[in-house]
Amino acid sequence: MKVLVLGSGAREHALVWRLSQGSGVEVICAPGNPGIEAIARCERLDPTDRAAVVRLVKHEGVSLVVVGPEAPLVAGVADACRAIGVDVFGPSARAAAIEGSKAFAKEIMFAAMVPTARSETFTDAALAARRALEWGPVVVKADGLAAGKGVVVADSGAEAAEACRALGATPAGARLVLEERLVGPELSVIALCDGKRHALLAPAQDHKRIFEGDRGPNTGGMGAYAPANLLTDAQLEAIGREVVAPVLNELGRRGTPFVGALYAGLMLTDEGPRVLEFNARLGDPETQPLLMQLAEPLAPLLQACARGELDRGALQQRPGASVAVCWPAAGTRPPPSSET
Repeated sequence: MKVLVLGSGAREHALVWRLSQGSGVEVICAPGNPGIEAIARCERLDPTDRAAVVRLVKHEGVSLVVVGPEAPLVAGVADACRAIGVDVFGPSARAAAIEGSKAFAKEIMFAAMVPTARSETFTDAALAARRALEWGPVVVKADGLAAGKGVVVADSGAEAAEACRALGATPAGARLVLEERLVGPELSVIALCDGKRHALLAPAQDHKRIFEGDRGPNTGGMGAYAPANLLTDAQLEAIGREVVAPVLNELGRRGTPFVGALYAGLMLTDEGPRVLEFNARLGDPETQPLLMQLAEPLAPLLQACARGELDRGALQQRPGASVAVCWPAAGTRPPPSSET
């Protein structure tokens, strides 16, 4: 089997590493990075360029495409590859809107009766700012993709109003979402999905704040570990039943079945788990420890999802735990605000 992994980050490095361990699996990565080049062939192309990706798939005789980042998904790369009859692990552009549009994600959650924070959506930044002053401490989210810079957790109404004005001036902020600020530990639960069925990876916890003791601002992620023992097995199964399955059913009902990795960012509140956000792909850095914990071949799992043939129980996990630590270059500065 020849597999093409799209992306260039540490998540894609982990995917290439794990896929390469499969018997009879050859992995290509585009565009890749110097670390990935040590274990697989890399092809330099823009992973959001649908035509270039399709040409590479045809030229190489690729049988499975695995899309790492969100940008190619929202750009419709998965759709373009499926159109030529190739298996793809990654949702269509319409289904990927669950990450590409926070307002759409809230709409899906409300329709599927998934537990989440109360929210309001605005197309007028000035109106959102006035409403934020009334809400007080609130989470302000730009609706669109913002490279991890589209969320501000405000400590006051004035800070929230300023965030509305700042985010409203960005391309991602044509719509703004104000969301109730929840309290509790955060947890990532990622499901491998075939459009109807799902299989849960081990729960993971991502640590975002820079500097020792979590003293600094949020980053894209300073490290993660798995499994995060914040849930019992029964509670994890309940999240699959009450969060993942209803979302898959709702997207399927709308004619946009979700095939790929559905990432639920959760907060464990005193009232129970609440969904903060959905992502349409594997997380980074969560993927690194999760794939170290997985005790079965990855390629057959992803291909079964791509073909709508995921018919199985719990995934096999290795004993113990895995930890991923991010090592930024000296002088690297985090973005002023980031995803929660």
